[in-house]
Amino acid sequence: MIRVRVTRVWGSTPREPGAEMCVSADALEGTIGGGQLEYLAIDRARRMIAQGERQATMTVALGPDIGQCCGGRVELALDRERPTPREVGPPVLIFGAGHVGRALARALRLLPLTPRLIDTRAAELALAGPDVPTTLSVIPEAEIRAAPAGAAYVILTHDHALDFLLAVEALRRRDAAYVGMIGSRTKRATFAHYAAREGVDLSALVCPLAAGFPRDKRPQVIAAFAAAEILSRMIAPAIASLPATVGI
Repeated sequence: MIRVRVTRVWGSTPREPGAEMCVSADALEGTIGGGQLEYLAIDRARRMIAQGERQATMTVALGPDIGQCCGGRVELALDRERPTPREVGPPVLIFGAGHVGRALARALRLLPLTPRLIDTRAAELALAGPDVPTTLSVIPEAEIRAAPAGAAYVILTHDHALDFLLAVEALRRRDAAYVGMIGSRTKRATFAHYAAREGVDLSALVCPLAAGFPRDKRPQVIAAFAAAEILSRMIAPAIASLPATVGI
């Protein structure tokens, strides 16, 4: 396959440096912004595959060259790659394989994140489906201790006491990108008393989940709102680290 990567941009462009897609003879994965720019890049990549080329570059003025309204200019690098498994994004550990947990795991699978559904109940995990990574654990807090820095933790179990235990473990790490717990303001207040006894700072805890979105009790809607909230926290460091664009 050919990896097509945005390496530099000038002015207004549909995607940022680092955006990429992979092109094979009959499939696509990812996007560099769509439109005529992407069509040209796909065509060039497939000609590379047919002709056995290994590397190429393209510089496209979006307005003068192809009539895209962005008006900026984009430099692309195209290089031959071996097919690889699905891109591994930052991990999101979801504790609780109930209706909301399963819906959230499915929603996050569509995003540049790596969700994993964790529960003590094998029967609930079995309902998640074959595309959702799962872990059956009788000591779920051990999964928090073993997670890498920058992971997200979403706590949705069937047991308030277990929720509190997991939230304390996650908050004590101090390196989480996101710690969220399902519940109400009353549950948060109850947890605040528990956390105070444990000497844990609650300032990083998001509870209720997705409180800034319209209130809705349907699991799929809660999952969609929570996925947006989690993604915004997870990609903020990546956006901050992007190189500044160069003006024309």
